Amino acid sequence: MTSNDFLPINKSDMEKRGWDQVDFAYVIGDAYVDHPSFGHAIISRVLESRGYRVGIISQPDWKDPASITVFGEPRLGFLVSAGNMDSMVNHYSVSKKRRKTDAYTPGGEMGKRPDYACVVYGNLIRQTYKKTPVILGGIEASLRRMAHYDYWSDRLKRSVLLDSGADIISYGMGERSIIEIADALDAGIPVEELTYIDGTVVKVKNRNRIYDAEFLPSYEELKADRRTYAESFYRQYLNTDAFNGQRLAEPYSNHLFVIQNPPSKPLSMTEMDDVYDLPYMRTYHPSYESRGGIPAISEIHFSLISNRGCFGGCSFCALTFHQGRIVQVRSHESLLREAEKITKEKDFKGYIHDVGGPTANFRHPSCKKQLEHGVCRNRQCLFPSPCRNLDADHSDYVALLKKLRHIPGVKKVFIRSGIRFDYLLADKKRDFLRELCQHHISGQLKVAPEHVAAPVLSLMGKPEHSVYEKFTEEFRRMNDRLGKKQYLVPYLMSSHPGSTLKEAVKLAEYCRDLGYMPEQVQDFYPTPSTLSTCMYYTGLDPRTMQPVYVPKNPHEKAMQRALIQYRNPALYDLVLEALRRAGRMDLVGYGSKCLIRPKTEHNGRGSGKSDENKKRKINRNTKRKKTIRNVHKKK
Repeated sequence: MTSNDFLPINKSDMEKRGWDQVDFAYVIGDAYVDHPSFGHAIISRVLESRGYRVGIISQPDWKDPASITVFGEPRLGFLVSAGNMDSMVNHYSVSKKRRKTDAYTPGGEMGKRPDYACVVYGNLIRQTYKKTPVILGGIEASLRRMAHYDYWSDRLKRSVLLDSGADIISYGMGERSIIEIADALDAGIPVEELTYIDGTVVKVKNRNRIYDAEFLPSYEELKADRRTYAESFYRQYLNTDAFNGQRLAEPYSNHLFVIQNPPSKPLSMTEMDDVYDLPYMRTYHPSYESRGGIPAISEIHFSLISNRGCFGGCSFCALTFHQGRIVQVRSHESLLREAEKITKEKDFKGYIHDVGGPTANFRHPSCKKQLEHGVCRNRQCLFPSPCRNLDADHSDYVALLKKLRHIPGVKKVFIRSGIRFDYLLADKKRDFLRELCQHHISGQLKVAPEHVAAPVLSLMGKPEHSVYEKFTEEFRRMNDRLGKKQYLVPYLMSSHPGSTLKEAVKLAEYCRDLGYMPEQVQDFYPTPSTLSTCMYYTGLDPRTMQPVYVPKNPHEKAMQRALIQYRNPALYDLVLEALRRAGRMDLVGYGSKCLIRPKTEHNGRGSGKSDENKKRKINRNTKRKKTIRNVHKKK
């Protein structure tokens, strides 16, 4: 039985439904938003559709054990999620500075969830409920399910399952595993016996109970040797596919083992439709209205999730570990039904903000064999070049976008979640490129080449720069053909493993030739369980075990970032130092290829408006006819 209302958030709500107890109390680090873009909304509604009673405990006071006793002891267990983001990424920038706002909290207020939220919430529950099953889920638990490098403490940490006191982790996309867990608990099976469910991680104290598992090095071995950790991590990476992934065992002692069961099977289109057709309220709980609402809703309120999974394989992205490489999609009918609901909302202005997912233009698995045999273990679909078996076809996506555009009340359908330009080029037809330029962008299209230097792109798992150059040319020609003036805005990343100052200078030269200075530059962020994070920690590429240069020094990272923004006068000294260290003083001068001017004699600086003003003053006083600008004009 499903409800056309929010789920209970307190005992009073529970009693209004005639319940004397909830089956599951769901503790979440986000505000309660009943929208299918939020993991807790999906899991709670899926459980509700199977007849389970779920109550929501949003952002409890982690200093007060009473805050998780809102519903009393749940009949079957506690569900725990840190939220839609890892709590440490939510709290800290890559420079480890505390962020000022939290988009998933009422009014954007920071500080309403703890650091390492899964661990803190799990232990908070255990203070009161010693034996009640605790099930972790969400991205934080999913990416920290085995031993992992933690950037913020700069050390290798144990599985979050052990540190949280929880009984089981539902990792990845949890619809299948959470129902199996719930049904087993409802049948009276003790939680410690639930060691067999796909898509879960459990702890076992008796080695004799571990069957058909591939044993990884022990936690002590991983701590002692970074090379061993790199090898172990890559074995995990190769076992993230639902069809060919093996059961893995990570020893912590002779009497404690963490077991990762194979991932859950992908959802079929019908199953995906069923999940997204559940009776979501599609907004945040009304109790937040007086506190300014939930900022994150603005990004997703009028957007459509059309797919899950990604076969792009970027090294710095955790999607392989979390959603897997097999693309799962919703039907056109399901998406059209949701779009029609959106058009009836009072604040809808006619614009659907996005139709996508991890990668917008992926609408089916990369090749036909995947739903039977899984993805290739040792080969990528797009890197270093598109696989010859790749099914590069946008016709389904183009047809979907056309249908959405013709819904009454829809003025424009945008694509904002990002496209893979190499996949677009792999499609021999250019129907999607034409549709994209003609109907689905407004002036600018954001794309992510990330870098231009071959050594860095190779480690990133991104295509060669020539591929991006080909795309930019085709994008320009298509817009010329359509009579439109639209531009690409490239996302660029500094300080990724493999990037020395030499590669950073090459990226700056590219920005120079492009006439483009990004307002913001993203430093590489070592989030849990990515190939790039493993490179950062170990100094090795886990795919080849070859050494990798890793920029870690904050000053060097500042120089790499400054090079991309070399036009900013405030960064002049950093840029000059970087060029000197890189042996590229040929880029300091007055020529068209130079990045910055030399320091002047009168004040030792070569950049900034104040310098210009001083030069003009000197010019007036000395009656010179010409001054030389120390910043480049836009090209």
